[in-house]
Amino acid sequence: MEFPAWDPVLFDIPGLPIDIRWYGLMYVVGFLCAQPILVRLARTGFLPVRPEVAPDLIFYCVFGVMLGGRLGYALFYQHDLLHPLEFLKVWNGGLAFHGGLGGVAVAIWLFCRKHKVGWLRVGDACALAVTPGILAVRIANFINGELYGRVTGAGVGWAMQFPTDPRALQLLGIADQWTMRDRELCIQVAFGKRAFADVRDRLSTVDAYGRSIDWAAIAPRLDWARVRAATDVDGQPLVPYRHPSQLYEALGEGLLLGLVLFGLYAWTRRRPWRPGRYGVVFLLGYAAVRSSLELVREPDAWLGEVLPGLTMGQILSGGLALGALAMLCWPQPRQVVPAGPGDTPTAAE
Repeated sequence: MEFPAWDPVLFDIPGLPIDIRWYGLMYVVGFLCAQPILVRLARTGFLPVRPEVAPDLIFYCVFGVMLGGRLGYALFYQHDLLHPLEFLKVWNGGLAFHGGLGGVAVAIWLFCRKHKVGWLRVGDACALAVTPGILAVRIANFINGELYGRVTGAGVGWAMQFPTDPRALQLLGIADQWTMRDRELCIQVAFGKRAFADVRDRLSTVDAYGRSIDWAAIAPRLDWARVRAATDVDGQPLVPYRHPSQLYEALGEGLLLGLVLFGLYAWTRRRPWRPGRYGVVFLLGYAAVRSSLELVREPDAWLGEVLPGLTMGQILSGGLALGALAMLCWPQPRQVVPAGPGDTPTAAE
C-alpha cells in the first residue's frame, strides 16, 4: 500500500512555532468523546458523582495525560527532554502512553479525594471512556509516519514504505539536524502535495548546528517516486517495506479493546461487577495487545531491546499487568449508593 503522506499540520500559524497538528487535535477528539461517556455513566449511577460533576474529571485527566505523558516519554525514551527548556517544547512531540496512564492515575486520585468517592469505580469509568482517544491518537501517529513497524516482505498486501524511514530520508537528502517542520514540508514536496517554490520561504536557513542549508541542491532530490523505486544490486528496494503498526495499535488498543469493554458493561449493566474489575480488563487487555504488537513494531533506534528479547513497550506493559493484579487484590470499599437529583453520593455498608 502507498503511504498517504498527509501533512501532519492541519493549520499553519504564521510566525509561531505552534501549529494545529493532527496529533494534538486527536487528543482533543479523545477528550471530547470521553466527556459524554462519563456523563452517561454518571447518570446511570455507574460513576458515583453527579452528572454535572463528571466533566470535571476530564479537566483533571487533561493535565494528567499531558504532564504524565511528557514525563514518561522523557524518562523512558528521550532523556534530553528532562532539561526544563526541552521539556516545555511540546510542539516537537513526545508523549508516552504509559506515562500518560500514570498521570491519569494521579489525576483520578486527586479527583476522588476532592469528591470523596472510591477510586476503583472512577477508574472503571475512565477505562470505558479512554479507548476512543487511543484509537484517535494512534491514527495521528500514522499520519505523522512515526512508530512504524518492523521490516516485512513486499508480498504483505498492506506493507508500506514510509518516507520517515531513515533510509528514505537519506535518499531524499533530508537531514536529522533540520527542524521537524522542515522535514515535513520536504516530504510534502517529495510526494507532490506541495510545490517547492511554495514552501521555500518557510524553510530554515540553517540547521541545528548553525550550518547553512543548500536548498537549491536538495530540491531536485525531493522525488518520492524515484526513492520508492530505487533498488540494490539484487533488485531489492532500498527503502524497506514495513508493517503499518500504528494502524494495528489503533484497531487493537482502541477499537477492539473498546468493544470488549463496552460489551462487558452492557452485559453486566443490571448487575455491575465489583469496582475495579473493568479497569483490570482494560489494563490486562492493553498489556496483551501492546506486548503482542511490539513484535511487529520497530523499536526506537537508539533504545532497541532494553532486555534481551524485550522492548521498552513490553516491559512497561508487564508493569500494567502487575498493576492489574494489584487491583484484583485491593480491599473493596463500601458500596456507593448512586446519588439522586441534587444529592451527594452516600456510602452504605
